[in-house]
This record gives sequence, structure tokens and C-alpha cells, in this order.
Amino acid sequence: MNQQERETLSGLERLGLRVASMINSPAAQLQRRVLVHRLDTDADQDWHQVLEMLAETEGLEVTTTSDGAVLLAWDHHTDDDRVAEERDVFSVEGPAPF
Repeated sequence: MNQQERETLSGLERLGLRVASMINSPAAQLQRRVLVHRLDTDADQDWHQVLEMLAETEGLEVTTTSDGAVLLAWDHHTDDDRVAEERDVFSVEGPAPF
């Protein structure tokens, strides 16, 4: 993303991208949780709107900590998770292509 695109994003969009990036990080995905801190640059309205959207997300637990940060945690397994059947897994034989 270049500087001009960054300047055209609203505060809400920037906050949403930051939270999404934190949620999608490998560490958060392994632990199934992430701690989000509010930055000085996050407007009150944007912060509350993002928290409201997160609170409405099924399977996501939103907990406010004593210092004002927000802990997001989600289930390890849902009905929507796909479980690989033995017939879906196959081995590849032969030399590596590289």
C-alpha cells in the first residue's frame, strides 16, 4: 500500500485493517486469541464501532482488560471447520520438482 492509498483510508478502515492483521497473524491463529490495544490515533467512534462489530461476531469472545485493551478469543473447533477424511489425503511420490 503506498502513501497516497494510506492517506485515503478512514480511521475506521485503518483500525479495521490493523485488528484484522493482528487476528490473522500466525501467533494469534495458533493461540486462538489476540490482545488489541487502542492507539492514541484511534478515534472514540472508530474504536467503539470496531468493538461493536467484533462483539456481534459469532464464536468470538470479547473481553476488556483492566488497562482498556481488548482480548479477542475464539473457539478451537466449530461445525464449519472441515475435517480431512483419510480418502481426501494422498501422498505424492517421485522426486521433488525443484
